[in-house]
Amino acid sequence: MGQQVAMVGRERELRSWRTGGGLALACGVVGVCLAGSGCSGQGAAVQGADGGDPVAVLHRAADRLVAAGSAKARTAMQMASGGTRVTIRGEGVYDFEERLGQLKVRLPQDPAGASEHRPITELLAPGALFMKNRGAGVPDDKWVRVATDSLSDGNLVTGGATDPFAAAEVLRGTRTATFVGRTELAGTEVRHYRGTADLARAARGASDGNRKALAAAAEGFATAEVPFDAYLDDEGRIRKVRHRFSFANGRQDGTGIVDVASTTLLYDFGAAVRVRLPEDRDIYAGKIAAEPGEQGEPGTAGEGSGTAGEGSGAAVDGKN
Repeated sequence: MGQQVAMVGRERELRSWRTGGGLALACGVVGVCLAGSGCSGQGAAVQGADGGDPVAVLHRAADRLVAAGSAKARTAMQMASGGTRVTIRGEGVYDFEERLGQLKVRLPQDPAGASEHRPITELLAPGALFMKNRGAGVPDDKWVRVATDSLSDGNLVTGGATDPFAAAEVLRGTRTATFVGRTELAGTEVRHYRGTADLARAARGASDGNRKALAAAAEGFATAEVPFDAYLDDEGRIRKVRHRFSFANGRQDGTGIVDVASTTLLYDFGAAVRVRLPEDRDIYAGKIAAEPGEQGEPGTAGEGSGTAGEGSGAAVDGKN
């Protein structure tokens, strides 16, 4: 059943999809990449030099995004393991009211400067991640569907880009935070906050679509504590947030820890969003073969480029 909903400033087309399917996922985008290379009134401005109590401000940041409706997004995920550093980049749009988004994720170049992988199109939906051009034996016209609450990282890392709303809801678990100061980001005055969030606490306060996924991440990461830097505008909306995750790369001896810095940059609030979720017949139901060198776990060490991008991408990589 198809349904289309039109609103001022946004356009959405929703198509039905099932939660079942015989998919056996060998590994996520990160595995491919590394192997191969409480709230005040909506819309009210945050008052004061530091916007009030930092913890309270950050707890309601996700709600401010829902009030904003939608935004364009850029993402960067940098992974470091065993002296290897890899950066995956994404760009797209996200509807915070419907919890739907679309990103084009670009895997890093190989050491010779050429990319061995086509960009992966990702559709983000409550409880699900859809990927096209996933490779590993998946037909070009088929989508791979992954239940995000089945992933040990809750898809904060596996997809190669953190779902923008999930990134915001991590801040619901903020335990400690300080106001660093005012700065400018892409021409917008923002407030910079630094703190630590607890994934288990974030899961308890998250929306239905993210609750199980964040709870899985709280169990699956090396630690449930997530250091972050967040930049909010005067309406309390996240303009940029950078999380630092850490997880073991499936090794029983405790070695192979992968450090991940995931950055989401939001801009052009109210942008039009058009997301079409795949029909059942378009979802691949077979088993995905591992790419050469894959070990079946996110974060498998390999070669890649950690070079920061230029222009607006520099802000994604953590520069003001």
